[in-house]
Amino acid sequence: MLWARIFQGIATAPFEALTNACVGDLYFVHERGTRMALTNMALFGGAFLTPVFVGHITANLGWQWTFYFIAIFGAASFPVLFFFVPETAYRRAAHLNTDMELETYFPKGQQHLTSAEDHPTLVERNRSSQEKAAGTETSSVQVEHTKTSYAKTLLPFSGRKSDESFLKVLLRPFPLFLHAAIVWACLIQGVIIGWTVFVGVVIAAAYLGPPLFFTEVETGNLYTGAFIGSMIGLVLSGLLSDWINKAMIRWNKGKYEPEFRILLVLPMLVFCALGLYGFGITVSNPTKYGWLIPDVFLGFILIGMVMGAVASALYIVDAHRQLAVEAFTCLLIFKNMFSFILTYFAFNWMFSGGIRKIFIIIASVQVGICLLSVPMYILGKKSRSFFYRHDILRLTHLQ
Repeated sequence: MLWARIFQGIATAPFEALTNACVGDLYFVHERGTRMALTNMALFGGAFLTPVFVGHITANLGWQWTFYFIAIFGAASFPVLFFFVPETAYRRAAHLNTDMELETYFPKGQQHLTSAEDHPTLVERNRSSQEKAAGTETSSVQVEHTKTSYAKTLLPFSGRKSDESFLKVLLRPFPLFLHAAIVWACLIQGVIIGWTVFVGVVIAAAYLGPPLFFTEVETGNLYTGAFIGSMIGLVLSGLLSDWINKAMIRWNKGKYEPEFRILLVLPMLVFCALGLYGFGITVSNPTKYGWLIPDVFLGFILIGMVMGAVASALYIVDAHRQLAVEAFTCLLIFKNMFSFILTYFAFNWMFSGGIRKIFIIIASVQVGICLLSVPMYILGKKSRSFFYRHDILRLTHLQ
């Protein structure tokens, strides 16, 4: 079972790390809100819908079939992936990377810290953009101009998209754990996901035994609230992220800032606090509250979780798209390690501290994590400026 989980983790990690990054490759800034909500709904909605089926499968076919079905569906989806999902990463001309330009990294009034004239690369970018607008070509940036044939898109490898050494790219995610934006995203997304994993342990402990003595089927059906919550979170995240973005752009006199994405954490804070406090209080006394009320609060937790996942993913893609894959790798590592620690100690914590007390602590920690978005919003532009100044030599080498 341990080795099976290890292989499954290796297999699913690329999906989680690459899907959000693909949104940045395929869509413009103003198109990413709804798409990012859809990708996170596919991940989290699917994760919390399957327990409903797992309960029925376990009761009627045996728990082994829950894995057999995954293998069957994976095999069936592989041809679709192979024939209809081409590589999304490619080298663009510099003037097309509108979310990687100088003004994106340097807040207004701080351009004097590192001006474009000090770096030939940035001068070439501006020249490339002007020449392109005039209908002329520039050879300063090597990009892929020819259309790739369908047969070539089926190749398993289409060439590297970076001039850096493979070892450097391989190890690059680990120093990013010191990056302010990555740390914030890990906390906003990874911690709430960990709490939902912890909730699964609590549900099993609270309902499979006394006083309700639920069966595997009934316990699995409790995840219906989580699935409905993820659907509501999808709709709200898609609507609110784009609406907040457009409203802030108008308020900011037409200028877009990636930090606008962080504002989605405000409704996340409301739903997470309501869900975690409410779930902990009601699930600790199933005789009084039954199963429906805790299930509703579980739905609130999932609404907040989807919002946090969308907010953090959008901010990473918009503010640091050139490091999106490495950043999502960091998020994946943090989320998995944090979830593992929670499940490893979950039963001991519940029986030593009590469910109600544990969830009051958990909810309070979550509120504190959400409030970290305030300094992140204020200092986000300075963080991007610092990162770009110290990364300019690498960009010059690539371009």
